[in-house]
Amino acid sequence: MLKSTAVGAVFCAMIMLSGSALAQDADTTWTKSLVGRLSGAQAGFSNWAEGGVNTLALTVGLDGKAVRETASWTQSNELRFSFGLVRQDTLAFRKAEDLIRLRTSLTYTAGEGVLATFQPTMAAGLRTQFAAGKNFEKDPLEMGRDLPVKVSDFFSPATITQTVGLTWDPNSWLTQRVGFAAKETVVLIEELRSLYGVNMDESFRAEFGIEAYTDLEKQLAENVHYKSTLGLFAAFGSQDAPDMIWENAIAMKVNSSLNVNFEWTLLYDKDVTADIQAKEVFSVGFSYAFL
Repeated sequence: MLKSTAVGAVFCAMIMLSGSALAQDADTTWTKSLVGRLSGAQAGFSNWAEGGVNTLALTVGLDGKAVRETASWTQSNELRFSFGLVRQDTLAFRKAEDLIRLRTSLTYTAGEGVLATFQPTMAAGLRTQFAAGKNFEKDPLEMGRDLPVKVSDFFSPATITQTVGLTWDPNSWLTQRVGFAAKETVVLIEELRSLYGVNMDESFRAEFGIEAYTDLEKQLAENVHYKSTLGLFAAFGSQDAPDMIWENAIAMKVNSSLNVNFEWTLLYDKDVTADIQAKEVFSVGFSYAFL
């Protein structure tokens, strides 16, 4: 527990350090956005000769971003929360979507020469979930537990990264960052640690290496917005392929509040599984801009 607390302290320290650097420059401008999302699907059948499954699905989410610019620094903070439930026929509600994502970065923008193009940057990121995840088909620990079995929970796992490097912004919709990085895989629940490559007597696994991070965000059409992030982490001394997480989201606005969203994520981490993990979500729902 002490080690996991130390990891959280490092993450918080980087956020406070970025705020301290900006506080030294009073001439600041904030750009903020906060959008809430609610989407769902329902299908019901009664005496339907062709058959069917009664289904109810509901997902809520919150996306936020705050960018602060001074004469010398740019600070960017992002959050994304998403949680969804689904129910089929007589089965109880099951978790369908669950994500906590936080990112922060601090970039020095007053450099000259090479540092005007490749800007010094500190960044940190956190990815975890709200609630327990269960496997309804098998026990991956092969302990003979009754199905369904819990395979994840809040901070079990959580992935935390800290990076010091350089950022290149070739245009307004593409950002590339490369640097030296630390990556911690945190699993607070002891019995789940082997699922994520963490020693049973440790609360997290720490790795050091090189991180490359690409952020692409572009308006494809008047009512179609695309956002893609690709993170690669290569640990020092590892012969395996780099860890990868590639997240994509297309938001199509029908009107001021109705949206159609399509998201897909590819994840690779040899310490968890040799296979590429994939997730896709298609939803229709409402959104409301708080900021």
